[in-house]
Amino acid sequence: MIDLHYAPTPNGWKITIMLEDLGIPYNVIPVDIRGGDQFKPEFLAISPNNRIPAIVDRAPADGGAPMSVFETGAILIYLAEKTGRFLPSDTRGRSRVIEWVMWQMSGLGPMLGQHGHFLLYAAEKIPYAIDRYRREAARLYGVLDAQLGKTGAYVAGDYSIADIACFPWTMTHKAQGFTLDDYPNVKRWYADVRARPQVQAGLAVGKFVKEPFSEEARRIMFGARAATAPQ
Repeated sequence: MIDLHYAPTPNGWKITIMLEDLGIPYNVIPVDIRGGDQFKPEFLAISPNNRIPAIVDRAPADGGAPMSVFETGAILIYLAEKTGRFLPSDTRGRSRVIEWVMWQMSGLGPMLGQHGHFLLYAAEKIPYAIDRYRREAARLYGVLDAQLGKTGAYVAGDYSIADIACFPWTMTHKAQGFTLDDYPNVKRWYADVRARPQVQAGLAVGKFVKEPFSEEARRIMFGARAATAPQ
């Protein structure tokens, strides 16, 4: 059994999609990130960066005590290695998939996250910041489109944790003012991945909160408390 400490965000969806794809039983433990659950000592014990999601594997492969893993790239690799799925075993195929997982972790997710923050959530709209991150987000969409043009169906060859990592962040394209018509290979891939029943099941876990941020939630997630999170 996997305990999944979770909120329904692009990063959270990566792991529910992966678990649904694998068919592993899991127990969802909601983390109210607007209410500050991510700063509680019990959560920091398994996710010291105070970010969701994190997992606790109650039956790790080594047969030892329960094992916690934080950071979505690490979680995806851990689950892929545990089950022998969605990560090739050959050296070249494995390296290619991990390259694109790292690309998502270091580029696509953070840049779309920053663009979304300054465009949609920041109390003060700063044109320079919005333009800076929009340009970088557009560049990264272009990189993904070019890669899919080379590989065909999926990001790194066969369907893998590279697709699971990238897909949830591309779900923000409409809210962030992008059209996939500008990226035809991404558009085809997006429709293909979204149609997977396991992806639909993963996206259905939990309720995505669309209501505007309260001032308290804004303070918790973006303000003084986030900057001085206890460790």
